[in-house]
Amino acid sequence: MQGSSRPDRELLDAAALCGHLLGPGSVHALLAAHRRTLFPDEMFADLFPSGRGRPSVPADVVATVMVLQALEARSDRDAVRALERDIAWKAAAGLALTDEGFHPTVLTLWRNKLRASGDPQRIFNAVRAVVAETGVITGRNRRVLDSTVLDDAVQRQDTITMLVTQIRRVRKLIPELASVWVREHNLEGGRPPVDWDDPADIDRVVSELVDDANELVWAAENLQAGGLVLSAVQAEAVALLALVAGQDVEPGDGPGQWRITRGTAPDRVVSTVDPESRHVHKTQHSYRDGYKAHLAVEPDTGLITDIDLTAGNVGDAEAAPDLIDGEPGGTVVLGDSAYGTGESAPTCRSGTWKR
Repeated sequence: MQGSSRPDRELLDAAALCGHLLGPGSVHALLAAHRRTLFPDEMFADLFPSGRGRPSVPADVVATVMVLQALEARSDRDAVRALERDIAWKAAAGLALTDEGFHPTVLTLWRNKLRASGDPQRIFNAVRAVVAETGVITGRNRRVLDSTVLDDAVQRQDTITMLVTQIRRVRKLIPELASVWVREHNLEGGRPPVDWDDPADIDRVVSELVDDANELVWAAENLQAGGLVLSAVQAEAVALLALVAGQDVEPGDGPGQWRITRGTAPDRVVSTVDPESRHVHKTQHSYRDGYKAHLAVEPDTGLITDIDLTAGNVGDAEAAPDLIDGEPGGTVVLGDSAYGTGESAPTCRSGTWKR
């Protein structure tokens, strides 16, 4: 069930005793003054539909910790430790100087609930709305852009693994395709037998798997033409199968033959487990898989004015226009060389784009 914080202050309330130390215009002072307006209980009522169980940590406290955690790039454990030891954190969260923190897994629980909800960005949007209403960044005409790589937890898959995995998945999701004749991937578990030291045998397996994938895709199209309606999950699985059957291969030496192409497709799917993940080249020597988080920040206060999450292969300059859309004329945009040399400046109206 959802917990609720008490509106009355305790004797050793951190904000009452030490609020003058927070500094005017700071994020801690903003949260201490507007926390309840920012994060009312009803904003998170959908996350706790049941009235049973022990009350959760109050919404305004958890949301405040999440904001400060993101601002200072702290882990869950470090964020809770800061809530216990840092007077500014206690004042921002409305705690007393003697209050203890909560278990770090509470943050994990709340993130999971928010992620699965219909409004996963509600905390950020609430902060941005209050920032606009209070005018704390009014007259501050600089925005700093940056990005960071979010590593994906899934394992990168090779071509054969993706084909085998997705063929099996499509046949499982669409029972009507069980009658379509296919080959090696029908074996229970693992990958089809192949002599990895023999390029010709590798090409043979790749050709058979690509043919099997294409047969399933064509059969699914015929079923749809005959009146079968695929669910969104089924249709996405078929589309992914068609994609992995073509992204890494090229025609072989004879009819119906395929081989793995040299090089990497620019927008290559790296795993059928998470098909939205992409190869990330943050630097020339940093090669990872996952996503990119893009931020626009007001540098004097540290307030984040906009965010975006993209596939890992989206360039910083490509994401920049959305981050500064709506900023007033004259805004100075600061970024490193990844944002180019001024080509995107018109998106900031009459602002200045600096590298």
